Amino acid sequence: MAARQNKPASSGTPQETRLDDHIDAPSTTAPGDGPADTTDPTEMASSVSPDKAAAARAGHLTVNAVVPVEAPAEERDTSDDRYEEYEAVRPDGTKVHVKRNVETGETEVA
Repeated sequence: MAARQNKPASSGTPQETRLDDHIDAPSTTAPGDGPADTTDPTEMASSVSPDKAAAARAGHLTVNAVVPVEAPAEERDTSDDRYEEYEAVRPDGTKVHVKRNVETGETEVA
């Protein structure tokens, strides 16, 4: 995952909280948010062992100990999915059978 930096407003205070990739400096958060908070509902955090020595050498009294992780792929129960099937004609005049999953929008053409 690419490193992400929060952009502070002109006052120097960030207006949103996003997870930081670094573990050798304090996390960048908006007022009232903690290091694992995020304003992006798709972001997930995991705690890690921070580099406290590097943070101390840089003069930081606190250090970020959560980093963004990829969300696990969710398995769906497809047993109750609804499908619609119909015949269609391609632009070249060929007739095809179309099967579309109403729940997900996935379409198969045969």
